[in-house]
Amino acid sequence: MARKSRTTEVSISTVTVPTRDGYNLSVKTFGPREGRPVVFLHGFPEFWYGWRKQIPFFEAQGYFVVVPDQRGYNDSDKPEEVSDYALPNLAADVVSIIETLKLDKPVLVGHDWGAAAAWQTAIEYGNLLSKLVILNVPHPRAMIKNLVTNPLQFFKSWYMYFFQLPFLPERLIEWVGYERFAEGLKRTSRRGTFEDTELAKYVEAWSKPGAMGSMINWYRAAFRYPELGDDVHVYVPTLILWGEKDAFLEARMAEQSTQYCESAEVRFFPEATHWLQHEESEAVNRAILEFIS
Repeated sequence: MARKSRTTEVSISTVTVPTRDGYNLSVKTFGPREGRPVVFLHGFPEFWYGWRKQIPFFEAQGYFVVVPDQRGYNDSDKPEEVSDYALPNLAADVVSIIETLKLDKPVLVGHDWGAAAAWQTAIEYGNLLSKLVILNVPHPRAMIKNLVTNPLQFFKSWYMYFFQLPFLPERLIEWVGYERFAEGLKRTSRRGTFEDTELAKYVEAWSKPGAMGSMINWYRAAFRYPELGDDVHVYVPTLILWGEKDAFLEARMAEQSTQYCESAEVRFFPEATHWLQHEESEAVNRAILEFIS
């Protein structure tokens, strides 16, 4: 059953969605139930709150806004096995949300790891979607190719290799303190992007039992269980938004991703970093609205 709570911006309903493999996702919904559905997927190390600058905008436009805590994050279940975080399971979670909430051809929006899950959903279940919007993550095949052939991207992805170590990364983060870990968001974003009061909410989410290890397991699963299927084409109309000052991912991968899409357009934000939806929220909101309208 949905439960109601309040923020300073919007009224929130929280729904528990069962996944196909027996776990539960905590899913926030906003706006009129009869509105056109838009699903927002957060990335690492955020949670549903990472879309706080998009939620009230699209709710005001009459959309039914659906924002889950993805598996392993915040209030959603945290499976223990690394294999539970393989891309096909993440895509299946999106299908579970669509089926449980009876969403008719939703728009799917993803950032960071949420974008990776969105790409995979479009590859496997594109018939369930109307539009796909990707923020600052390449198509998975473009990512794999650049990790192998692009030395600069290999260097930028150093932390992904560190995260492959068992137990040590999450223990180290716990040891130095989640507040110190939160400083990484400030260092890799434009000045003033993340307020201390906002980061406190992130620290609260990271501090929940098992959360940090589960979040890092997304990276471990990507290396141990890569999805290398033959058919990786995306037939859903796609919009790729990219902050060019991304400290983690090469901007050239945005254009490279279009070769795997039937219909795709790319918009660059020259002064934005990886945290595009926070830094350029108004422009991002307008770009998404224009594309899905």
